[in-house]
Amino acid sequence: MDSLTQIVLGAAVGEAALGKKVGNKALLYGAIAGTIPDLDVAAQFFTDTVTALEIHRGFTHSLFFSLAFAPLFGWIISQWERKATWKHWSWLFFWCLFTHPLLDAHTTWGTQLLWPLDLRLAYKNIFVIDPLYTLPFLVCVILVLFQKRGSRKRNKYNKAGLIISSSYLLVTLVLKGITYNKFTSALSEQNIAYLAIETKPSPLNTILWTANVETEEAFLIGDYSFFDTKPIRFYKHPKNHAALEELRSEEKVQRLIKITNGWYTIKEKEGAIYLNDLRFGMLSVDPQSEQYAFSYLLRHTSEGVEVIEEPKDRGDAKNLLMDLWARIKGN
Repeated sequence: MDSLTQIVLGAAVGEAALGKKVGNKALLYGAIAGTIPDLDVAAQFFTDTVTALEIHRGFTHSLFFSLAFAPLFGWIISQWERKATWKHWSWLFFWCLFTHPLLDAHTTWGTQLLWPLDLRLAYKNIFVIDPLYTLPFLVCVILVLFQKRGSRKRNKYNKAGLIISSSYLLVTLVLKGITYNKFTSALSEQNIAYLAIETKPSPLNTILWTANVETEEAFLIGDYSFFDTKPIRFYKHPKNHAALEELRSEEKVQRLIKITNGWYTIKEKEGAIYLNDLRFGMLSVDPQSEQYAFSYLLRHTSEGVEVIEEPKDRGDAKNLLMDLWARIKGN
């Protein structure tokens, strides 16, 4: 999830763990702890694109990291925050570090919660930024901030934030199940044979959902809003995997393909080869669009293949938000 959401979650968990003893400092250190796992994004400044992708939401988002580093962070804080013991601070840091990847596991990218096992948990039931999850939660945390330490109101507001946000997550799982049935029923009605299907919510909401459907020669992409009145339509995106040719044997390309879990297409443009990661959709609400959210240029160099992520245009994001609102209201 986005940084603000993880700060809010960390603050609320910190309050639940140690608020009665240290008051607002539990919110502060909880918020700090809630951001620590995302420091893995710094890898992009020290390594290549593929390695940075492999590192993201890996080690720092694991149960092992939480168990190993919570006592260390707890000890550091206990050296100058004497109102609670090392054990208490370690308890706060463990839960704040651990709930971070637990929440991230609900997004499309997922987390390697069981690192070093090569298994990424990704339930794909909430977008990385979802105001309906974050804003009510944020309001409750702000209310907590202005209540006296140990008061009933403080405890009530914090519990409300945790219950509301957790309940919303459960609702999104139900919505995912409903839309999954909508998509599979549409495929059956249209006599479309498929190998696999993945569904996920579109940006910033859980009303409009998209589906990636794998067939022998192509991927089909369709969307469905709970306000739709017309049948679901699926649009073809040719795999074009053969265009990789000798690039397929390159180590970096093989690793990038593994990261996509096989959900990728290849596009040839002006003599260049691009690998498009379909898991995160497109920078458009049009399922026929070829503006993929994550696209990588595969370029030959003297040292082998270089993988370069295509930069995103802020104008594309602005247009997406405008089109998204119109599409959410139904077809």
